[in-house]
Amino acid sequence: MSDIWIMRIGHRPERDKRVTTHVALSSRALGARGIYVDTLDEKLEENVRSVVDRFGGDYQIKTGVRWQSAVRNFSGKVVHLTMYGERVDEALPKIPRDEDIMIIVGAEKVPREVYERADFNVSVGNQPHSEIAALAIFLDRFTEGKALYSERHGKLTVVPNERGKTVVENPE
Repeated sequence: MSDIWIMRIGHRPERDKRVTTHVALSSRALGARGIYVDTLDEKLEENVRSVVDRFGGDYQIKTGVRWQSAVRNFSGKVVHLTMYGERVDEALPKIPRDEDIMIIVGAEKVPREVYERADFNVSVGNQPHSEIAALAIFLDRFTEGKALYSERHGKLTVVPNERGKTVVENPE
């Protein structure tokens, strides 16, 4: 499978810091390669890089990226998650798995131009709900669940168990 990138539009650092952090962490856990955020937010970059450093992987974050230039310079297909799009189950077979994709996730009402520039406008349900949930459902279905338990090598490893929390420090 090719690389998956996220483009977060409308991030407001004073209001959206937790939600955008969760968009980044969910996309990382579910197979994305990295995230672009339209608003410069060095604290967000620091927080996400800290998770990548501790738990591993090759996830990238860059803030202060205009969505127009990100989309224009992207060589793969652009998927816009919106409750007004084509149903996810109908859209998925049309989205190529052998090309990079950029998934646009809005924090607020996105400009009409996003709908026009996207190769696919995809809905995960047609009721208002969380963009984190929509992204997670889309990524899990797009990757067929393969990314969920993929190995990432960082300073820490979570060891699954029925009860309790086991975190192991990895040798450097």
